[in-house]
Parts: sequence; C-alpha cells; structure tokens
Amino acid sequence: MDSDDPAERGAHHVQSLERGLAVIKAFGAEAPHLTLSEVARSTGLTRAAARRFLLTLVDLGYVRTDGKYFSLTARVLELGYAFLAGLSLAELAQPHLERLSAKVRESSSVSVLEIPDIVYVARVAVSRIMTVSINVGTRFPAYATSMGHVLLADMTPFELDMFLGVTDFERLTAHTLTDRDSLKSELAAVARQGWAMVDQELEEGLRSVAAPIYDRSGRAVAAVNISTHASRTSAETARTELVPSLLATAAAISDDLKLSASGQAAHG
Repeated sequence: MDSDDPAERGAHHVQSLERGLAVIKAFGAEAPHLTLSEVARSTGLTRAAARRFLLTLVDLGYVRTDGKYFSLTARVLELGYAFLAGLSLAELAQPHLERLSAKVRESSSVSVLEIPDIVYVARVAVSRIMTVSINVGTRFPAYATSMGHVLLADMTPFELDMFLGVTDFERLTAHTLTDRDSLKSELAAVARQGWAMVDQELEEGLRSVAAPIYDRSGRAVAAVNISTHASRTSAETARTELVPSLLATAAAISDDLKLSASGQAAHG
C-alpha cells in the first residue's frame, strides 16, 4: 500500500505540519517566486489555506513577499539544507583555510548566511582573540561582521531592504554600525571593492577582513575571513598584507566549489 495513504499514518500525524512543509517544497530552482494561486495549485490546497500557511511562514521569517509574489528566505537553511551544503563547502574550504592561516599566521574562517546571522562552517584558529570561543556552528549578527558584510553586499536591493526591515540592530561596541543608511552605504562600498573590513564592531579589539565565495551563478554563497587583534595589526597593514592573500583564497575556494558543482551535474 502507498506509504502516503492516510490510513497508514499514525494518530501522531499532524496534517498542518505536512501541509506547511508542502508549501515550502513548492519553491525550488525552477520556481523561486510564486503567486498565491501558484502555491495553491502546486500543493493542492485551497487559496485560503495556502494564504494562511504562506503568511505564517512570512511571520516566521522563512518566506518573503512583495505583495504579489512569494519566495523563500535564507532562513529555510535552518531546516537542514545549509547543514548538508555546509558539509561539502567545509570539506572544500578547510585545506585552503589551513594554507591561508599558515601564511598570514592569523585565524581564518568560512561562514554562510542564515538571516539575521552568519554561521561558521569551517575554521582554523591560530590564537584566541575573542572573549567567546568560535567553533563550527557559532553564529554572530551579520550586520556586525566582515563576512556578514560581504554576504549582505551581494543581496538584491529588495533582499537587503527586507533584511534591514526585520533586523534588530544592537550596539555591540562603540564602533558598531546601527544606522541603516550608514550600513547601506558601507555595503555599497564593499560591493564595489570586493571585500570588507570590520573594525571592532563585533567586539573591542577584533579587526577582520572578509571576501565572498561565489558559486557557478556568480552569487556569493559563503564568505571567508581573516581575523586579528587590532593591537598587533593596523587597518592599513590588514589592507596591504592580509587582503591580497584573502582574495586569492576566496577565488581558490570559489573555483573548487564551481568545479565540484560541475562534477555533480555531470554525474547527476
């Protein structure tokens, strides 16, 4: 008998959860933006039911809408995709991070965006420079980190406005950018130069530089950074001595990621 037959489901089965997941699964690479009618048709739900599920997902941050079209946000990564994708990315990035840290003698990391945070998926620690330990899975607010800045800088204007509208900006240090217009200006500069520097915005004494990691479509899907203590590395030294190695590493990881994706496509 078909395992999807309701008769085969136990008393524990929650149909509303099943329907909510069906709404999420309606979106994909071939259908990233859907209207209410399209979601209802794809899931077999009534328009009223589809609307309730979509608006609930909007409230929870998993879906965004411009009033007509709906699309998933990066937060759906929390449901598991980022973990699976992050594993392969971590495996690709780790040897590059090891070479980078050995060269510059500073800690380096790779993270992905899970709005409103960045989440670490790979790391090589040379020394502890923060008051908290950083491990794979550690998350920090994207607006206060160099990796967050390069990932936010790659967003479309609509995506960035959505992020700015739903994010609570806390002044973590005296240097933290909490003004939305100032942050937008900073992100525009990051987009132009191709890398970011965050100077003691997350924690006093912490200075870091980051660059984007691109997939085959040219989107920034992750970021790599070098972090150092402000007392031993000036902003100018970071710019002239760390950034060139950082950019080379970001390009190398991007190339490996594209090759990996090409190989998977060829064998798919």
